[in-house]
Amino acid sequence: MDTPFRDSHHVRDDALSSFTQLRQYLNTQILGQENLVLSLLVTLLADGHLLVEGPPGLAKTRAIKALAQGLECAFQRVQFTPDMLPADLTGSDIYRPEDGSFHFQRGPLFHNLILADEINRAPAKVQSALLEAMAEHQISVGSSTYPLPALFLVMATQNPIEHEGTYPLPEAQLDRFMLHTLVDYPDRTTTGRIMALARREALEGRTMTPPPRRMSQEIVFAARREALSLTLADSVADYITALVDATRQPQAYSEKLAESLRWGASPRAAIAIERGARALAWLDGRDYVSPEDVQAVAPDALRHRLMLDYTAQARGVTAESCVSELLRLVPAP
Repeated sequence: MDTPFRDSHHVRDDALSSFTQLRQYLNTQILGQENLVLSLLVTLLADGHLLVEGPPGLAKTRAIKALAQGLECAFQRVQFTPDMLPADLTGSDIYRPEDGSFHFQRGPLFHNLILADEINRAPAKVQSALLEAMAEHQISVGSSTYPLPALFLVMATQNPIEHEGTYPLPEAQLDRFMLHTLVDYPDRTTTGRIMALARREALEGRTMTPPPRRMSQEIVFAARREALSLTLADSVADYITALVDATRQPQAYSEKLAESLRWGASPRAAIAIERGARALAWLDGRDYVSPEDVQAVAPDALRHRLMLDYTAQARGVTAESCVSELLRLVPAP
């Protein structure tokens, strides 16, 4: 007769095996972007949202499509444009003349995985509608509120090259993204592999190889519970809070940092680092969170939450360099 202890180990092993297979599948479909694949899985495990920034043509859209292929879920891509309306995301009430009633027609936000392509091209009202969905897993239309699916992940993309016709994301919305991941061009060898993959898919008449099997949402929820139950030592928890506090009190560590940082990170940043570190540890098959997990997730969790002084920006200081300096100066356990 199986004991609850054995049952819990069986659930963990099954979930970890499923995520390992999903990660392997994604890495065969998105070549040269292992960091993006890992960020997607960490965000999925931590029940967060992901902002991806990089030049065009680096498989950002393909990545979220491949993730949707590997999960039993509904996927919707939304191309953000300056003429969008909130109803284009949320849906709207449709009048039925036959009985004089209104019927709510659900919008694309009622899917599990959402690709918000070029999110910074949408005006403030549209971004505000998306903010409510990301923050509260619900949308409001008129006087009615509608819950979103339990599994709900937004992956938004930004193009750092072209800024004409764009609207900078407000700090409140940036803070709702758990991670901000940067993607860059692959090397020469990987580019050749991408060419071969594209040619093979064209010959086979398909845009992506389907996975061996799709992972159920129940496995995702079980994995999330497992990640939340990992051991987090008090010293590692204190390290997370120290990193976040250092963004608000940089003068305690460096005069240069104090001159560069205008605003620090919110408590949501500490939650993002903790959840992300737990996800990394769980994906690595460990039952505890290490300081190395915290250091690995901190750059993506902090870079979009730090506001730099204008003079620092003029000197070429970046949020990336500030996070690197913080990781160097704040002592790890």
